[in-house]
Amino acid sequence: MHIVDGALSEPVLAGGALLAIAGVAYGLKKMDYEHLPQVGVLSAAFFIASYIHLPIGFSSVHLILNGLIGLALGWAAFPALLVALILQAVFFGFGGFLVLGVNTVNIALPAVMVYFLCRHGIAASSPKVAAIWGAIGGAGAVAVTTVMVAGSLALSGEAFWLAAKATLIAHIPVMLVEGFVTAAAVLLIRKVKPEFLHLAEDWDNA
Repeated sequence: MHIVDGALSEPVLAGGALLAIAGVAYGLKKMDYEHLPQVGVLSAAFFIASYIHLPIGFSSVHLILNGLIGLALGWAAFPALLVALILQAVFFGFGGFLVLGVNTVNIALPAVMVYFLCRHGIAASSPKVAAIWGAIGGAGAVAVTTVMVAGSLALSGEAFWLAAKATLIAHIPVMLVEGFVTAAAVLLIRKVKPEFLHLAEDWDNA
């Protein structure tokens, strides 16, 4: 899901950088610093998830987990994912520094959208309903990220339209897997550590 340096036009890079700066600044302002370890754990989870690849034909795609990260962090997903993307660029050459702003926005903004769309659903008293909203959050975040990546490529020129279409098709399996993984994670976290999802500890006894 990382776009590499050299693939995007200058206006797209500039727009992505400005949006990323605004998102990270607002995320830092909204961050509850008592939960800083949680931010670090989820940043590390994203870092590791990028190594879990699903073979697709002659290529492969990797997990993202931005839906789960968004459900747990809200706006704080921006700084958490920025740190992970910087470390991936430094140590493994994933993406790049020029495209860092676009990659951050493409992955973190859908995470924030999922937080506002699904946070009430995952707090439902019915585990089935909560799991469904978790699945929607996991799959939905990947779907929106995929569309944004394809849009970033398409806005950079007609030469990238084929790559944009391939990105959309290749990530359908990732959407399904992340929907299942996020639903399962929501059910587990509700039982063992509900405050991780900003749920009151006695929510299930209400």
